[in-house]
Amino acid sequence: MNTTTLNFDQFVPATIENVWNFFSNPENLGLITPPSMNFRIISDWNENVKMFEGQEISYTVSPLFHIPLKWITVITKVERNKLFVDEQKSGPYKLWVHQHVFEEVENGVVMRDILTYAIPFGLIGTLIDKLIVYKKVNDIFFYRKNKIDEIFKQPAEII
Repeated sequence: MNTTTLNFDQFVPATIENVWNFFSNPENLGLITPPSMNFRIISDWNENVKMFEGQEISYTVSPLFHIPLKWITVITKVERNKLFVDEQKSGPYKLWVHQHVFEEVENGVVMRDILTYAIPFGLIGTLIDKLIVYKKVNDIFFYRKNKIDEIFKQPAEII
């Protein structure tokens, strides 16, 4: 299986508690996802329930060509205020593992996203990744970075 791993670091000028509470709430994912992707959580979600290992989150999203897809992720690891990992249970990828790592630093938090994914369909999937998916995923994270800057009200440092 041919995998791609991407790393994105961003400084967030907020407390670790505020950053953790924002990113560990799946409802906020819609705020930092490009509107063109039509992201919508379809599973029942209770804000009072803290993120936990084994938690499943179902949503619809249109990653390419405005075609809506159902995607289910499972939270596979949680270390409060440090990291969580979501993995695709079902969806468009052959593999999707997204690590969200939070490091408290002076005046804020460095948030690190480590994403490993693979496209199905063998060599054709590898070509699709190189021609379309890789750029699309990078564009999504660029949008996300700008929205996080806006939400937390300070231009991010590029690390």
